[in-house]
Amino acid sequence: MLEARELTRRFGSFTALDTVNFDLRAGEIHAVLGENGAGKSTLMNVLSGLLRPSAGELLLEGQPVRFASPADATAQGIGMVHQHFLLVPPLSVAENLLLSADKAKGGPLSWPMKSVLAEAQALAKSLGWRLPWDALAGSLPVGTQQRIEILKALRGQTKILIFDEPTAVLTPTETPELFATLRQLAAQGKGIVFISHKLDEVLALSERVTVLRRGKVVARLVTTECDAGMLAEAMVGSDLSPTPFPAKNERPGEGAGGEVLTIQNLTLGKLENISFTVAPGEILGFAGVDGNGQTELADCLSGMHRPESGEIRVGETPLKPTPKAVREAQIGVIPADRQKRGLALSMTITENLTLGVQDSPAFRKSVFLDAKALHTRTEQLIERFDIRAEGPTAKASSLSGGNQQKVVIARALAGEPKVVIAVNPTRGLDVGAISYVHTALREAQAAGAAIVLISTELDEVLTLSNRVAVLFEGKLMSIVAPETPREELGRLMGGTAS
Repeated sequence: MLEARELTRRFGSFTALDTVNFDLRAGEIHAVLGENGAGKSTLMNVLSGLLRPSAGELLLEGQPVRFASPADATAQGIGMVHQHFLLVPPLSVAENLLLSADKAKGGPLSWPMKSVLAEAQALAKSLGWRLPWDALAGSLPVGTQQRIEILKALRGQTKILIFDEPTAVLTPTETPELFATLRQLAAQGKGIVFISHKLDEVLALSERVTVLRRGKVVARLVTTECDAGMLAEAMVGSDLSPTPFPAKNERPGEGAGGEVLTIQNLTLGKLENISFTVAPGEILGFAGVDGNGQTELADCLSGMHRPESGEIRVGETPLKPTPKAVREAQIGVIPADRQKRGLALSMTITENLTLGVQDSPAFRKSVFLDAKALHTRTEQLIERFDIRAEGPTAKASSLSGGNQQKVVIARALAGEPKVVIAVNPTRGLDVGAISYVHTALREAQAAGAAIVLISTELDEVLTLSNRVAVLFEGKLMSIVAPETPREELGRLMGGTAS
């Protein structure tokens, strides 16, 4: 159905795709696997018409094609479901579908609502979906929003569907529903391109795998003939454990050297009267189903919101949380959403890493910032945290997700903080980047930082934590050892006391 021959895409002096060959068959789910920054999204943006190749050619059903725009690719039967949805939250489901209507149906200005809605309802019925057509898109669960995006991509005579990291925003219960939909679409004869970095998903869903590393194809595999270890080795160039989490390290003794962080009777919104302490060199992990108070806890500890009641102390000093007070207390924050809260995407790496140290005498000349000192510092942090970019002046928006996260982590850990607040620090990252983030947190732990890890990945919490705190409906159910049986943890996460 689709073939790429010797595709190359350059951004200035940086080569994102280097003579890539790829093909897709009818009725096939073909996975594209690779680290963050390997070139997966660039390849898909070329295939979907968002980017034009610098060299090479595309063939659609054997005929050479050149897409002038995504609309051109759509008109020729290629649809794409992006990792970050392209919905207008204040508009209804039906209105969002109307915005993507084919020009042949009159386009948005002629408002062909009836025909667009009828087509969408027929597609939804064929897939077994019931959607609230009049509901505002922004009010719906993420899984439902993704279904809207799939309907948008399926409009017209779509033959090929490209899914860019589709499970990154889904809960564990929503992922099987998506997989069932993809298998159903493949059974109808559509070609499915599935971009991922999750090895278990690739093995469970795809028939073939193309592996990219630093813009080049390094492996083409039949899924039934390989295992997770082979995929990991192809992806990162070294043999990794099939699990995305590194082996446990030796944990220090609890309560070594007095408490660094003390929380007493903290209450905010859903969070209700919780108390805990974290010692230097300790990681306290918070487990629980998302939406049970984790957001409120993270907001309090990072200075985004003040608690309704309760006390936060760093050492013996009370903290009235504001972003500035948090910085001055030497608390490093890795927020949950790197794009919305972690980075100013339109700014350079240097500018993003300057945020938080702009008042330091080491980086000022009178009332002006010392540009040379800040540039040198950025170069050092790029090397230290292995940020793969063109240089300090590269825009944050130009980086892959994994490298964006490294910038966030570099800012949080560069000043050797006393306390680190890490919220879902590996969400959406590949196995190599996950291992890197875990190593960075362990190095901060070894340096004596008290770390609060809030993660919806239970394996991550159990791998890294000295102790595990379980939240349910805003209450602290218990603080237990990470060796606690999963059945017991499941009961606690479900609200049943041990």
